[in-house]
Amino acid sequence: MSHEGYDHTAVEERWQAAWAEADAYRTPDEVDDPTYVLGMYPYPSGKLHMGHVRNYTITDAYARYRRMRGDDVLHPMGWDAFGLPAENAAKERDTNPRDWTFDCIDTMRGQMRSMGFGYDWDREITTCVPEYYEWNQWLFSRFADADLVERRDAEVNWCPSCETVLADEQVEGDAELCWRCDTPVETRDLDQWFLKITEYADELLESIDDLEGWPNSVRQMQRNWIGRQYGTTLDFEIEEHGPVEAFTTRVDTIHGATFFALAPDHPISEELAEADDAVRRFIEEEADPDGDEPNGVETGLTATNPATGEEIPVFVADFVLSDVGTGALMAVPGHDERDHAFAEKMGVDIEPVVAPEPDDWDGETVPDAPDVSDEPFTDDGVLVNSGAYSGLDSETARERLTDDIESAAESTQYQLRDWGISRQRYWGTPIPIVHCDDCGPVSVPDEDLPVELPEFINTTGNPLDAAETWKQTTCPECGAQATRETDTMDTFVDSSWYFLRYVSPDLADAPFDLDRANDWMPVDQYVGGIEHAVMHLLYSRFFTKVLADEEGLAHREPFTNLLAQGMVQLDGEKMSKSKGNTVSPQRIVEEYGADTARLFMMQAAQPERDFDWSEEGVKSTHRFLARLSDLVEEYAAGDVETAGADVVEPGDAANATDLPPDRETIDEYVAGETDAAVAIAGDEYDDLTFNVALREAQDLVGTLRSYREHAEPHPAVYERGLDVAVRLLAPVAPHLAEELWETLGRDGLVVDADWPTATADRETVERRRRLVANTREDVRDIVDVAGIDDPERIDVVVAPDWKYDALDIALDSDADNLISELMQESHIREQGDAAADYGQDLQANREALRETLAGDDEYDALRAAAWLIEREFDAPVRVERAADADESIVRKAEPGRPAIDITE
Repeated sequence: MSHEGYDHTAVEERWQAAWAEADAYRTPDEVDDPTYVLGMYPYPSGKLHMGHVRNYTITDAYARYRRMRGDDVLHPMGWDAFGLPAENAAKERDTNPRDWTFDCIDTMRGQMRSMGFGYDWDREITTCVPEYYEWNQWLFSRFADADLVERRDAEVNWCPSCETVLADEQVEGDAELCWRCDTPVETRDLDQWFLKITEYADELLESIDDLEGWPNSVRQMQRNWIGRQYGTTLDFEIEEHGPVEAFTTRVDTIHGATFFALAPDHPISEELAEADDAVRRFIEEEADPDGDEPNGVETGLTATNPATGEEIPVFVADFVLSDVGTGALMAVPGHDERDHAFAEKMGVDIEPVVAPEPDDWDGETVPDAPDVSDEPFTDDGVLVNSGAYSGLDSETARERLTDDIESAAESTQYQLRDWGISRQRYWGTPIPIVHCDDCGPVSVPDEDLPVELPEFINTTGNPLDAAETWKQTTCPECGAQATRETDTMDTFVDSSWYFLRYVSPDLADAPFDLDRANDWMPVDQYVGGIEHAVMHLLYSRFFTKVLADEEGLAHREPFTNLLAQGMVQLDGEKMSKSKGNTVSPQRIVEEYGADTARLFMMQAAQPERDFDWSEEGVKSTHRFLARLSDLVEEYAAGDVETAGADVVEPGDAANATDLPPDRETIDEYVAGETDAAVAIAGDEYDDLTFNVALREAQDLVGTLRSYREHAEPHPAVYERGLDVAVRLLAPVAPHLAEELWETLGRDGLVVDADWPTATADRETVERRRRLVANTREDVRDIVDVAGIDDPERIDVVVAPDWKYDALDIALDSDADNLISELMQESHIREQGDAAADYGQDLQANREALRETLAGDDEYDALRAAAWLIEREFDAPVRVERAADADESIVRKAEPGRPAIDITE
């Protein structure tokens, strides 16, 4: 299928070859502290999808921009190559995971090259090769040396479809589904290897506040996941079962505890279920922890409140979770919404024991108890109905009750659990452990690493269990016959440090070069999906902190800045194979070119926002690139009539900013807009708001087209505009930018070119543009309202100087009587009623006032932009100063809003 414009296939192939020949993206080992730009490496599933293309276009554009800014840039790529999908695909195809994985990698690497992504392929890593996973095993041993590894029998999440264990972070949603296949997750008791991430819970939580370059949403997700709570543990004596520990953050409410609740899987609940059909039926059939309302069953038991000695009923309740707190809680319906709802449902007493603190509280008087019959009072306050503790504020009461109750102790609880890394699968890093009957589990010595995977055996369950020859070994400690560990590591281990391997990918005696890592790390800009907030991103932080403590890494956080890119959607829905709504990147590249795909996605929305794929949007983007190509080709071929074309030869005007003093105002406008585009686009590239930066580049191209059509362009102004437009687009549309850079007669590659410079001040630019836009809109309104079909002349009159002075005073003033302040200035006071009227307007609109250009600058800006109004209305435009215009018109002019007079 052909499209108008340049031959994108030929252009893209040509410049991809030129970049490869020039080794344009290589980062030498000897550079100091390069800007490290990284996209989360992909799982090699077979083909790139649009989410990949968007992610990697973001990092590629930013890396190219930083390179043009003069930085050394590290921009590598690799493959998250272990994992269950490869194993399943190999089984289905009766091949092995390695061959399938490398076929997928070859395909995706080729697609990445065709997209023009500028990676240092010399640093490519692949996690499924022994040269990489040896260091997973080495790191496991270092974690073990630091007492951060534990093997224990544990209740684990089990996916029956994947036939493997899942970490808590891999169980998704209220329905508790497998993150990979959406199968409901079960629980099993298995011997598991754990990394003790909980040892770093406090630091992981507290250092979140320092991650200022991360989205607040990701930081909050990590805070919630770690889930630290300060409170009190204390024992409630349950008849026949002895003391049961509960955790509460509100021990100040203990006098209002009217029932006690146990999780369905609490040991006492399970014991009760064996003898009580109602409890068993509730646990097995009715309990719904994810339901909208709390449910429970009475046990017939009572618990003794340790503060009051009262007996309160015991329930098994589905809103109590075994992995939060202790799996048992004191319930205070008067001061907790969930407890309140349960008490209403079960007919349990609701007692108020904390009252709001009165505004005039003297610190001693006990206030009246609140009415909590309809809804609980959940804030801190003053204790009531609490015996000797009545009249204390909540915080003081918590301290005293914790001291006074014999079994009570201050306690910090976490939702975070240790990271279970055992997976009962083949295609992963073998855990470097040998099981000896005499010595127990023994680490494989470093000199015997890597423990390589055996040949793949296509079987059910864990293929490593069937690898009998591989399993049999000798104990490193006693030399006796022993058996290898057959679990492999969670693949999130691979990705918890891969960013360090890029620093020295071929290093044979360590996972990374420490000196270079300390110089080059942390990653300056990381880009990937928000779905990794509490898995990959949390684990990477954990690994980095351990490596800082154990291996001398000089930083404790892996990623300085994080961008979580939005999804590419089709008709409002995420693209997915299962929905049949995918768009093939390869098709788009073939039909429209990689630059079109890249530019469309980057201009469609801010990177962190979702956006809808649009074929019409792609076509529009392709037309834009074709028009830009035409502009440059026609200029270089001498097909553009220019004013004084003999003055400047093509190629000599690249950085011409000093134009002849007698140049036309239209030239001044275009030169100003070129500078403005540079000033704004650079800021936006810095902030990764590519859509705004690209709008500047595209608007500049539109201005240049209008310039060419409306007048004979000044060659220096026109060529500099084209040059700047090409460079502003180069990070996102690199192939065509290279082609046009050469067409303009520039030396070298645009990827190595300097970013354009401008003296324009962004604030001034925005005021100037606002002035011009408002003026054009006012002309349209007058023409429309007055029904003027064919204006003969349009006069634009700038406000008198005294009004600019009055506005400045109003902006700086905080006086109540602005008019009085204005009248203290003699040149304003001399204006009489006009000054008073304008002062009243300023006073009335004080909150909406904003700075404008100075009067002379407004005059110059409007003269430069007059051609835009002339072109739109096909009428001459005269811009006048107030002193040269009729007073009846001048009276209507204000700073930022010139008066308009249209002659029919």
